[in-house]
Amino acid sequence: MWLPLIGLLLGLLLGFFTDFRIPEEYSIYLSIMVLAGLDSLFGGVRAHLQRSFDDKVFISGFFTNLFLAISLAFLGVHLGVDLYLAAIFAFGVRLFHNIGIIRRFLLRKWSKKQEL
Repeated sequence: MWLPLIGLLLGLLLGFFTDFRIPEEYSIYLSIMVLAGLDSLFGGVRAHLQRSFDDKVFISGFFTNLFLAISLAFLGVHLGVDLYLAAIFAFGVRLFHNIGIIRRFLLRKWSKKQEL
């Protein structure tokens, strides 16, 4: 469970302390990649807490989501339609859903400890 969080922390530190810039025309792709990564990260944390984590499902889900979202964005750019918004909406909904499940799980666990 700690490996994805360490990777996230390392990525944030590298992002804040380096002068690496992404060209503006790739910002749509980067936003979708970040959302896909966060969606997979919180989905993995949720699965770990529910004791159903499978690394193959985690990795395959990450790359499948990433490929599908980037493909939608690429197609949308060439058609002149903002198709990337569909991926952003889907990942956003799933992200908040996973965070809500994690929050409820941790609150239940905390309240059980308080009862003892």
